[in-house]
Amino acid sequence: MGVDTEEEQESGVAQDSEWPELEKAERLARGAALKWASGIFYSPKQLTRLDQYRSREAQRMCSIESRIKSTVQSYLESVQTGLEQLGLALKEVQEAREALSEAEGALRSQVEATHTLEPLRELADQHGQLQAVTLLLPRLLTVPEAVTRTQALIKGNCFLEAYEVLRELEQLRDEVLDPLGGPELPLFEGLTALGEELGLAVGKAVGSARQLARDNPALLVAAVRVAEFEEERDAQFLSPSPGRPRAWRQQCLKALQRALEKAYFEVPAPSPPALAGHLATLQEALPAELALAESLVAPCCPKDYGVVKLWAHTLHQGLCQHLRQLLDREDLGLQDIFTLLHWTLHIYPGPEMMGHDDLGPEADISKLEPLLSPETVEQLERMYTEKLKINIAEWLQKALDEEVAEWFREQEPDIDPEGFYHSSLTAVVLQILDENIRVTAMISSSLQERIHAMALRELGTFLRSLIEALERFSQEHLKDASRPPHYVPYLLACLNHYAALSSSVSLLQPAGLPPAAGGSATIQAALGDVKRKICRLILDALLQQLQPLFVALPSRRWLSGLVQLDSVCERTAGFCAGFSRVRSPLAQVLLAESERAVVLEYLGGLLQGRLVCRGPAERLQASERLLQDSAQLRELFLGLGLEEGAQSGAVLAALRELFRLRDAALLGLEVTSFSRQFPDVSEEHIGALLDVRGDVSREQRQAVLEAMRAHPPPAPPPAGRRPLFSLVPVPAPAPPLAFCFPSGACA
Repeated sequence: MGVDTEEEQESGVAQDSEWPELEKAERLARGAALKWASGIFYSPKQLTRLDQYRSREAQRMCSIESRIKSTVQSYLESVQTGLEQLGLALKEVQEAREALSEAEGALRSQVEATHTLEPLRELADQHGQLQAVTLLLPRLLTVPEAVTRTQALIKGNCFLEAYEVLRELEQLRDEVLDPLGGPELPLFEGLTALGEELGLAVGKAVGSARQLARDNPALLVAAVRVAEFEEERDAQFLSPSPGRPRAWRQQCLKALQRALEKAYFEVPAPSPPALAGHLATLQEALPAELALAESLVAPCCPKDYGVVKLWAHTLHQGLCQHLRQLLDREDLGLQDIFTLLHWTLHIYPGPEMMGHDDLGPEADISKLEPLLSPETVEQLERMYTEKLKINIAEWLQKALDEEVAEWFREQEPDIDPEGFYHSSLTAVVLQILDENIRVTAMISSSLQERIHAMALRELGTFLRSLIEALERFSQEHLKDASRPPHYVPYLLACLNHYAALSSSVSLLQPAGLPPAAGGSATIQAALGDVKRKICRLILDALLQQLQPLFVALPSRRWLSGLVQLDSVCERTAGFCAGFSRVRSPLAQVLLAESERAVVLEYLGGLLQGRLVCRGPAERLQASERLLQDSAQLRELFLGLGLEEGAQSGAVLAALRELFRLRDAALLGLEVTSFSRQFPDVSEEHIGALLDVRGDVSREQRQAVLEAMRAHPPPAPPPAGRRPLFSLVPVPAPAPPLAFCFPSGACA
């Protein structure tokens, strides 16, 4: 490898700085050569072939240099050819520039000549305009007369003739304006106003189509034809021009709509008292209007006018707006809301109006939106429900007030043909509720469901008011037993009201509607409260009469037979005789409750401790009296119609065994048997009964009570058997006597 001279290095550095890609390529070449040389001469054996490698590389270098020379030579030849062509092109460009300069000079000379001819051109144009005007002058002279004639034709409703003259005038104006190319002549300034006048007259005539179709259909046809001719002329103008488009067809259609709206809906909304008559008038007028449009107006107009559809949709939209005005009134009453809902939901879309068989498909009523939106209908239904609720509450309260006033009459309640106490209260209440529920079926099932639920709520409120009225009625009777004079009979009549209401509530349920959630259960609960209240007041009245008679029962005189149960039975029989005026099964319920009340009063007196047997003889007498009284009560209520199985007087016969038993040691067994028979008897009741026996020591009492506790609790009473002893109060035990002596053996 030789060493580079200093000049070569400087030139190499200059080239490297000038061609960085060359420097990179040289480095890569040197690296590749070194790698190749190191691989070739790595083995000493290959050094012998160095001359061969050198010779071969020299040949390669010669071949490469020859190819490079041939390539450079071809490039140089191409460059020489390109330079020759550029020289030729430059020569041609110079020649073209010289030709353009000559043409520019000639053009400038022609422009100067053109300026000298400009006045001549203007004179020629003026001559042409004067010639055109001269030719049209005879026609121009007739323009004022034609304008006057057109105005007269318009006033005489000769629309086709007037339109023909107007078209000729406009054509003449265009013929004059085209050659002149300037502003419109003053002679034609009135044509625009004349066209507007004709358009207004045509629109007015078409707006009177309802009358013209009957009286002068030819005039209507002429007006429509003029509008159609002008519509065709509007279509010929591709772009808007002064006075165009006139759109007389749209003016005619709008005139028809305005005429319909003015005829039916421009008047103010009527006051609520006149609403029904107003809707009835519309019910007759609107179908007649559609029939007029289909039979008379439509044949006078082109088919694409869609006269019947226009009539139907215009009337519908006007009616929607009219109804909105009605709804904005705050004085709509209950009947007005009902009438409005029924008319809009059923009459209007029904066969009497828009659903009429004679109304053809041209009306396209399927595209009409409802007169009232679902939100508006729901709002009206809520308003109707609230107003009806107020009315029903007033009606029911009035009926109740009238019924309460009858309770204080000097005569007994009215009697129906079957012999039961009767008044109109139940019929009035049911009629009020039923009629208002049934009538809403004419509107919608949703409204009927609302009214049914509201009616049940108001019925519940009425029943609560009835209970309050009964309470006030009883308070008046407690203040003065002689007032009201027929207290119990009217209570019995109220019990018949309960029976009628209870059996008729289900009739208020509309057919096809689901039962109101919780409504029937609430009403039945309220009816149960009424029934219990009436029965309680009746039993209180019975006990008020019997309690003075039970003061001597039991007592020594009762034990000796001087005081019998006859007076109690007579008073009870007289009181219960009125139960025959009560319908079954409530009469049986009253008899059972009365018998039960008498037995409870009897047991209460027995447990009060007014009698303590002094020996076996008195205990035997007590057992016999219990047996006699039990039999007497049984016969009494059997005679009144109460079955023996529904009576509770058997408890007296069971108590007889407690007094009849001679050996007090066996009381535990007897008490256990008695507690099985009457599971609600308590230890206090047993203790009070043992006190009446008078021969039970403290140890025996404790043994009896322990025996009672030792046995398993008795089974619950059978279905239909109500508790007895749990309703009998037990007197509190007397406190021990306070002795002044100290405690001790003697004490």
